[in-house]
Amino acid sequence: MFPTHLIAKATRVLNRGRSKAVRVVTAESCTGGLLIGCLTEIAGSSDVVDRGFVSYTNEAKQQQLGVPEDLFYRAGAVSEEVARAMAEGALGRSDADVAVSCTGIAGPGGATETKPVGLVHLAAARHGGRVAVLKREYGNIGRDGVRLAAVEDALDLMIKQIDAIT
Repeated sequence: MFPTHLIAKATRVLNRGRSKAVRVVTAESCTGGLLIGCLTEIAGSSDVVDRGFVSYTNEAKQQQLGVPEDLFYRAGAVSEEVARAMAEGALGRSDADVAVSCTGIAGPGGATETKPVGLVHLAAARHGGRVAVLKREYGNIGRDGVRLAAVEDALDLMIKQIDAIT
């Protein structure tokens, strides 16, 4: 179902998580559950994966993850601030040690002059560590292309956060 290179990265997340007894959680918007799907595509993932939140609307981001309503007015749903709040919210509302989030514009619609199709903000948080953020401008590579590229970057962020745990 997923490309082999994504399954390989997801396997690395799970193996590293197992080696450090780390649990992970996802908070997804533009990927619509693809990230948690990629991780759980692998048998035995339940010993590392705690849960996944798919919060597609602003209301869901507020209700499920506690994203403050004013962030949507100040920064917009597709922003570093919201990605950060999503990751922190997922971490606080789960039994996980590492959280990753993504919010973006997969297209073909939804773009603005300042937020084009292919813009994705990602964040990864861990207990006792700094939140890592990543802004990607994939371009108009198609809806599937944007979503799968975001999954790949999210897996990379997870690996880095797990590796930072001592």
